[in-house]
Amino acid sequence: MIRFNLKRRIQRRVSTLRRLARHLCFGFVVCSSPKSRSTYRMLLPSTTSKRGNVGSRKGARGPEGCVAQGRTMFDGGVDSDLVALKISLLGDHQIGKTSFLAKYVGDGKEQNGSKMEGLKLMDKTTLVRGARISYSIWEVEGEDGSQHQVPMACKDSVAILFMFDLTSRRTLNSVISWYRQARRWNQSAIPIIVGTKFDDFVKLPIDLQWTIASQARGYARALNATLFFSSATYNINVSKIFKFIAARLFDLPWTVERNLTVGEPIIDF
Repeated sequence: MIRFNLKRRIQRRVSTLRRLARHLCFGFVVCSSPKSRSTYRMLLPSTTSKRGNVGSRKGARGPEGCVAQGRTMFDGGVDSDLVALKISLLGDHQIGKTSFLAKYVGDGKEQNGSKMEGLKLMDKTTLVRGARISYSIWEVEGEDGSQHQVPMACKDSVAILFMFDLTSRRTLNSVISWYRQARRWNQSAIPIIVGTKFDDFVKLPIDLQWTIASQARGYARALNATLFFSSATYNINVSKIFKFIAARLFDLPWTVERNLTVGEPIIDF
């Protein structure tokens, strides 16, 4: 197992320019391999508790990886342990990526994010088993001309969310194209397919729901990805996706069961 320390001290509440500079340096604190999917096996801040084991379900356990341990500076100049992780969101335009991200980050915090042409960046710090996890989330907007941001968004990410609108089979078909682009720049990130707007999806005829769900599950199997149906409006499976990522990276228990029932928010792994 490989140990490395975060070598940059990050300050919160800085200008947009400095926030972007910090995001661009995340490649130095993410441990990834270009040939195989890396898994962070444990958390090592001073307050961490005994690590658990991820269940033996399909996709729940990855290969031997590395230990992420680092320090950063929080408000007030107090040093605290922090593990910084980069996550990418890819998908067509207007499929609900921004609403999904705003729901996870928290109401009223979207304005604190950074934005550049074709790309949005937002942060979320959470506590996992006593360790502070800082997610740096990069969203490629999906419009024509924004695909040149895919390399920057995907490089050094530990997980990539390939998103589509559950009510639009066209956006589901685009998942394959987004996946191929992302894998050119990152072959080790955990792949997750996320169907958005589940609250609108359940209004479709049941036979159409079954067809879309079957196609989405087929894509997930082909890409060796985990599949989640979600809704930002009703906060369905939004937080669970990031908990799943943490469980995969840090070998933590994952207690959520698969749900393959058409008409319900599917979770397939």
